[in-house]
Amino acid sequence: MSPRRLLPEWLPQQRWFGAKGRQIHDIQIASDRTLVHGDPMLRHLLVTVDLGEDSETYQMLVGSRTDLPQRLEHAVIGTDGKQVLYDAAHDSELMHVVLQMLAGAEEENGLHCRHLPGTKLETDLTSIVMGAEQSNTSIVFGDLYILKLFRKVAKGVNPDLEITRALTEAGSTAVVPPLAWLETDLASADGNAEPTTLGMMQPFLRGASEGWALAVTSVRDLYAEADLHADEVGGDFAGESERLGATTAEVHAMLARTLPSRLADEAENAATAKQMHERLDAAVAVVPELAPFADDLRAAYDAVAALPPGVPVQRVHGDFHLGQALRVEDGWKIIDFEGEPARPLSERIALMSPLRDVAGMLRSFDYAAQHLLAEQPSNPSLAYRANEWAERNRDAFCDGYARACGRDPREDTVLLRAMELDKAVYEVVYEARNRPSWLPIPLGSIERLVR
Repeated sequence: MSPRRLLPEWLPQQRWFGAKGRQIHDIQIASDRTLVHGDPMLRHLLVTVDLGEDSETYQMLVGSRTDLPQRLEHAVIGTDGKQVLYDAAHDSELMHVVLQMLAGAEEENGLHCRHLPGTKLETDLTSIVMGAEQSNTSIVFGDLYILKLFRKVAKGVNPDLEITRALTEAGSTAVVPPLAWLETDLASADGNAEPTTLGMMQPFLRGASEGWALAVTSVRDLYAEADLHADEVGGDFAGESERLGATTAEVHAMLARTLPSRLADEAENAATAKQMHERLDAAVAVVPELAPFADDLRAAYDAVAALPPGVPVQRVHGDFHLGQALRVEDGWKIIDFEGEPARPLSERIALMSPLRDVAGMLRSFDYAAQHLLAEQPSNPSLAYRANEWAERNRDAFCDGYARACGRDPREDTVLLRAMELDKAVYEVVYEARNRPSWLPIPLGSIERLVR
């Protein structure tokens, strides 16, 4: 029984499939491991999708049953004879087997379950898939654990596991520790076996609030108070922004100590600027509205190429925004150190300036302030208040960062400005393709930054 013939139609419908809109030339099953025999059956698949110019590998847990319960109908892949094939991530009965494998640090048919020394996992738990799955699938067990299945698989250790493990072992309390992880060996270019991360389990933070949700609530409070400034509203977020800035600086400092770091030379500054230029060239070709700003953007990138040697570079988060920060009782936790999943692993683990994370968060404050206005008629009063909220929280974040590390990121004007512009260019392309009504948000930010 093979799901191969069913996948060309099913895969593009999944939110975690990263090649939507591209032609699928072929699909091959690179590995097929049976973890549970009988009815139901559980199989672990790695499938390689041929996209013509390149290919991508995806991880699937495929269940099969003769009689499918109604609770699993939404997860159906298709039928193969008398068997119904479905996405077994949604099957609590089969996921219980995976939980037991992780708890026992088992080796099963080429899959390796690991966990931190001293870790003991409870196994009498029911699982459910979180509804907000995007590039990965997150499965919550009871209210104790969350297992992230990396759907798009890249050879090597996933940065999320590598970084959170390193920070946890170094004593950081600002990240969520990896309790256990699933891996397999894939052949690298030189033919050697390379441990490759397939999933990682962490504590589930029951009472946590997402930074984005808290920030948006603060913005709504401001909009509801017609005669108050951002610092006068009861839901003022600036104190939290400052604490988040301090936590970010502390994580950056620990990353620099525990993982590779160095000072960039002139050639690396030039290479960074070259990448920014290339991304701009590609963006202008897709979004003509960027063209009026192109000369100013290029000047900002050229200033990076002209920087003297000595820019500190290190491992960073790589995709930092308010949705990657959780507020818990004792402070902020930073999550999802995977980087941008669409980028190759080599780029996601490259050393770069921590200002890239700062720039990402500054852009996120702009989005939190502006997105509620994106699909409404122009309102100068609300637009002014949105800018006021964004600037207040951007400054508070930088104040907290400076307090924790002793250097204000705003002092590195050239690099921070260029990185924020580079991020906004990425956003322009994303919005043009996915949410055209939001395109004015990054375009307006670019206009402000190049003035």
